[in-house]
Amino acid sequence: MPTFTNAQIREISGQLDCGFRAFYHKLSGDLIFVPDMDKHFDMETDAWKEELDKLKKNKSKYQEIEAMESRDSFKMMEDFAEQLSDTNLGGQLLKALQTNKPFRHFKFVIDSSEHRQSWFNFKGKRQVEWIEDQLKIHEEINSQKNASR
Repeated sequence: MPTFTNAQIREISGQLDCGFRAFYHKLSGDLIFVPDMDKHFDMETDAWKEELDKLKKNKSKYQEIEAMESRDSFKMMEDFAEQLSDTNLGGQLLKALQTNKPFRHFKFVIDSSEHRQSWFNFKGKRQVEWIEDQLKIHEEINSQKNASR
């Protein structure tokens, strides 16, 4: 299993956060990013034709790194709100999470606060941890497969 640098993990995080899918070659570690068509259903994919073809022809040689699901992102926002020393803002954020369209309301509250950068730092750290956890799981699965051969 390849080893990834901190810069590569941050790149994966950024791409996933922008609505892309992330894959790595199981032997070389080469990264491929393509649009997540579930999120960008109307996006033209011509610019990613080479990457999409490579994945299609060599599917078994690539492993996907999954983005957080909505429930994981929700939990991350909740954790951020609960750890804030500014209890007023924390309360506003938790209240935003209890409304219809909680992601939009959370974003509105945090974007108009002085803690916006703290949110981005928190979110970035959590996303990196998420990716590192996935990579560890992939490594364990591959080790078990190799041991059973």
